[in-house]
Amino acid sequence: MLTVNDISYTYPTGTRALSEVTLDVPRGACVGVVGPNGSGKTTLIKVMAGLLQPTGGNVQVNAQPLAALAHRARAQLIGYVPQETVLPFDFSVLEYVLMGRAPHLGMFAFEGARDLRIAHEALRATDTAHFARRAMFELSGGERQRVILARALAQEAPLMLLDEPTSMLDIRHQVEFYRLLTARCREQQLTAVTTLHDLNLAALFCDRVVLMCGGKVVAYGPPHEVFTTARLNEVFATALDVTMRGALQIPIILPSAIL
Repeated sequence: MLTVNDISYTYPTGTRALSEVTLDVPRGACVGVVGPNGSGKTTLIKVMAGLLQPTGGNVQVNAQPLAALAHRARAQLIGYVPQETVLPFDFSVLEYVLMGRAPHLGMFAFEGARDLRIAHEALRATDTAHFARRAMFELSGGERQRVILARALAQEAPLMLLDEPTSMLDIRHQVEFYRLLTARCREQQLTAVTTLHDLNLAALFCDRVVLMCGGKVVAYGPPHEVFTTARLNEVFATALDVTMRGALQIPIILPSAIL
């Protein structure tokens, strides 16, 4: 579904953010990207989304070069959720979620009954249906982030790229969102790549994790293979302990100071 071939990226200031990153994300997988601050996670997501042009290498979606896709074709393939979203106008929640349908509408076309149904389904899925008539500016940061996630779901793109999508959510809504995301990956063959700081959420919900440090991929694979005590201690420069839970060998990561 998504192939990252030997990607490098250097910012105009000369700061090198990514170095020779290669990944293959299969259809239907939920992949978590983790690593310390400044490791290149956000830059990688932006390159995957086509928001930044790599200084080396290339990205392919469905075996098509991302750089060759027209804007509308790209929007039909990729849903993107940034860390921060600027709202220039005070849209209602429903109006905002309906914007996710734009890639599927012709020029000057209006949303139809199907678009409204999909938007309302996305609102229900993110526990925001009761906000539908409220203005976006009236919502708390966490509530607004759930609406932003609803818009991405309403877009119905087969690939979703999410940059810390649940960082402003309480634990209930974090868990509910990742349950929803992984269910769609499993049942509808959605492919998702998400950055996150919570290693335990990544271990619980992601099929594979990308561990990054210094703009490079340190390890890529199932959480129980990537999340080892020695590797995490080195990458995060702190004392962590990893224990495996259950028959599925799900890693549980805790600071060793509290054990």
